[in-house]
Amino acid sequence: MLPIFGRWHQVSGIWSGIGFWPHIARLLLAVDAAACRSHNQPANTMNRRTFFHSLAAGAFGGPWVFQSRAAATLGRELAADLIILGGGTGGCAAALAACRAGLRVILTEATDWIGGQLTAQAVPPDEHPWIESFGCTRSYREFRDGVRAFYRERYPLTPEARAQRHLNPGNGWVSRLCHEPRVALAVLDQMLAPHLSGGRLTILLEHVPVAAETDGDRVRAVQVEDRRSGTRRTLTAPLFVDATELGDLLPLTGTEYVIGAEAQRETGEPHAPAEPEPGNQQAFTWCFAVDYLDGEDHTLDRPAEYDFWRNYVPHLTPPWPGPLLSWKTTHPVTLQPREAAFDPTLKVAGLNLWTYRRIAAAGQFAPGTYRSDISLINWPQNDYWLGPLVDVPAEEAARHLARAKQLSLSLLYWMQTEAPRSDGGTGWKGLRLRGDVVGTTDGLAKAPYIREARRIRAEFTVLEQHVSTEARMAATGKAREEVTAESFPDSVGVGAYRIDLHPTTGGKNYLDLSCLPFQIPLGALIPRRVENLLAAAKNIGTTHITNGAYRLHPVEWNIGEAAGALAAFCRARKAGPRQVRNTPKLLAEFQQSLRQQGFELEWPRVHPL
Repeated sequence: MLPIFGRWHQVSGIWSGIGFWPHIARLLLAVDAAACRSHNQPANTMNRRTFFHSLAAGAFGGPWVFQSRAAATLGRELAADLIILGGGTGGCAAALAACRAGLRVILTEATDWIGGQLTAQAVPPDEHPWIESFGCTRSYREFRDGVRAFYRERYPLTPEARAQRHLNPGNGWVSRLCHEPRVALAVLDQMLAPHLSGGRLTILLEHVPVAAETDGDRVRAVQVEDRRSGTRRTLTAPLFVDATELGDLLPLTGTEYVIGAEAQRETGEPHAPAEPEPGNQQAFTWCFAVDYLDGEDHTLDRPAEYDFWRNYVPHLTPPWPGPLLSWKTTHPVTLQPREAAFDPTLKVAGLNLWTYRRIAAAGQFAPGTYRSDISLINWPQNDYWLGPLVDVPAEEAARHLARAKQLSLSLLYWMQTEAPRSDGGTGWKGLRLRGDVVGTTDGLAKAPYIREARRIRAEFTVLEQHVSTEARMAATGKAREEVTAESFPDSVGVGAYRIDLHPTTGGKNYLDLSCLPFQIPLGALIPRRVENLLAAAKNIGTTHITNGAYRLHPVEWNIGEAAGALAAFCRARKAGPRQVRNTPKLLAEFQQSLRQQGFELEWPRVHPL
C-alpha cells in the first residue's frame, strides 16, 4: 500500500537503467530462451554440467543464494539507516564502508549477482599502471588481494604461477588482474559475509527501484519490485544512495540530471559539441566468454540478425575503416585504421585479441585444470551504438538490448565460420561459448557492460579542463612532465585513466585523450538540490567527456566507498552531506576519517596517461 503523504514519482513507459525488468522481463526471457534453443540447450532446464556449475556458484557465493531465497520471507515495508539501490561495484563498496561503521544497510541488486562490472557484466578490472603500489582505497586492494588468494587457495596453480607476487590468472594484457567473474563474486561474498551474519546488511537480489516518495527536497521512501515474484517493497531510511548502473533513482526521485553530451557553452570543454546532444551516449557491450577446443565444432546456430551485422558498416565521424565484423578497427587515439590478429592457438605474432581480455591462462594451472584458455570478449566489434538505453521508451530500450545480444552472438558466429585466419583458413569452429563462466543459459553476461549513465546536476562537476593533460598544460603554462590535474580541496579519493569514450549513439567515433591522475571531489557525489541522496557509481557530477576517465573499476569502488563512509559520518555528526562539504571543520574531520580507513586523497608525483 502506498503512503498517502508526500509525492510518489513513477516512470511509466521509460526504461530506468538495469531497472528495465518490470517492463520488459518477458521479452528478454524470450530472447534468452531463443538463445538457448540456438545453442541446443533447452530453456529453464538443468543438465548435469549446469547442475554442477550451480553447485559451484553456491559454494562460491553462499550468502547470495540465502539472501535471494530469504527475500520471500521479508515484509513489504523495510527500514534501515541507509538504503543503497544498485549492488554493482560502487554499491558493494558503499555497503562495506557503511556496515563497518555499524550502520544497518539494505542493498538491492537487479541481477542475481552483486558486483556489477566486476561480475554480472563480466569485465576484468581496467586500472592504472601504479595500482600494485598506490592509487586506490585499502578495501579495493583487499579485494584485489582476495582474488589472488582465492586462486592460490582453491586452484591448482603451477609452482611458477603460485610464486608470482602479482599473480594475473588470465595473463590478459588489458589488466594486471584478469580473473573469472565468479571469483570476484566469491571475494565480494567473503568481504560482506561478516556484515550479513551480524545482521547489519540485507541484500535484496533481483530487486529494482520502480517508484519513490519525496517530500520537498528529501527522499522519504523508495519502492522496489522483486523481478521474479512481482512483489513490491517500500524501503525507508534517512539517507539513500543511487549506485544503479544508469542512475535509475534520479528520475524516480525528481533529482535533476544530465544525459548525453553537454554543450560547449555550458561546460567550456574544448571537445564538447556546440549544442547539447542528450541522445549522444557511449556504446554499451554485451560481453561473453569463450574457450577454444581444437578439432571440435561448437558453431552456433546462425543468429537471426547475422546477415545484418555481417554487412553492417558503421556510419561514424571520423569514418570507421570498413565492416564492423572485421579484424580492422579504428585506433582510439589516432583514429586511423588498425588491424589486429586473432589466434586462440597463440601461433600469431603481434596484437592478438585472444589474450587481450583473457581471464584464464591454462598454462598457469596444473595440466587438465582447463581444456583451454578462456577469453572474455569485450571488443570494438561488439560495442553497440545503434541507440541509447537512457530515457527512451521501454520498447525501444528492449529492442536495443536484444539487438546488442544479436551483435555479440553474430560476432562469435562470424569468428567461428568466416573470420580470416593468419594461416589462410577461415573461422575457428572450436570456439565454445562459456555461459557457465558468466552464469547464464544464453552464454552472454548477466547484464550489459554500461559505460555512461544519467549524471546528477552536482554541487561540483568535473570538467575536461580539470583533468585533461592538454587542457591543463594550456591553462597553467606548465610542461607535460610538470603539469598536474586540478586540485580539489574536498577530495575523497583518487583515480587515473585516459579520457576514453567509445563510439557513441550520436555517430561519433572514439575520443581518447591523455588524462592526468585526478582526485574525486566530494561535491561530485552530492546533488544540487536533493538533501539526502548520494551518487555512487557512473552517475556522479562528471560530463559526457570526463565520465570517460571516472567510469572504471577502482574509481567506481572509491566513489561508492566514499558515499558509504559519508553516510556513516553524517549519521554520527547529525549533519547532512551538503553541510559536511560546506563546513570546513566537518570536511576536515571527514577527510581525516577517510585517511584512517585507507583512502588516498592525493597523488604523489606521477606522469600523465
